[in-house]
Amino acid sequence: MELQGVVTRLPLETIRLNRFQPRQKIDESKIQELANSIRESGLIYPLLVRKSAQNDSDRPYYDLIAGERRYRALKLLGETEAPVIVKDVADRQALQLSLIENIQREELNPMEEAVAYQRLISEFALTQEQIAQAMGKDRATIANTLRLLKLAPAVREEVTRGRLALGHARALLAVESEPHQIALAQRVIVEGLSVRRVEELVKTAGSTLPAARKNVRDPHLVEAEQKLQRALGTKVQILHGRSRGWIRIAYFSLKDLERLLARLT
Repeated sequence: MELQGVVTRLPLETIRLNRFQPRQKIDESKIQELANSIRESGLIYPLLVRKSAQNDSDRPYYDLIAGERRYRALKLLGETEAPVIVKDVADRQALQLSLIENIQREELNPMEEAVAYQRLISEFALTQEQIAQAMGKDRATIANTLRLLKLAPAVREEVTRGRLALGHARALLAVESEPHQIALAQRVIVEGLSVRRVEELVKTAGSTLPAARKNVRDPHLVEAEQKLQRALGTKVQILHGRSRGWIRIAYFSLKDLERLLARLT
């Protein structure tokens, strides 16, 4: 899909943020760095917008399709106008354009990309093949990216934060047990394990998982463990007797212990 067009200037106050923005988190320090760069060298790439279907008055408004970081940087600099390209596109095309712009500039992390692809499927009924064609990728790449959504929520968060690389995330998909997956992800972060080493550990752990599945446990205890694991980002085990029990919290280094103490206190 062509991203080029005639560049014009619009007041920033007439531009509304993009509800189809695939990026989940905005790093304010990066916005400041971009603002400094724009102050020194000017804005290289214009914003991409479309005319808004919802206008509060006779004054036209525009929806931002791509360039939210540039938009925020301009606001930070106190600018009142921005160079833009106006596109006449529907909702599905707006999301595709936003995705294309971010992916081409390598600004999305793998989880943001996976969530965006899933939105194209669930909200706009696109197939993986159609997404692949729109993104200029093969279908297998799209399918593998979508598989990341099967990771435990705590692991997905680490991928989003950049503490787990894509290769590690793909290796962890082979771990069906959510507690094992979370615990191994923490080892990757704390010990700096390579992807190959994670794959070896996954194979070793996989041989022990079937025996563990045979133990029937109270589903309420299992749910409580999962909540604690998501909150603490590490393996948690609840041992319950007749009237009392213990909670075991795993850590993998003194630094990891300090992190857990800070979280708990």
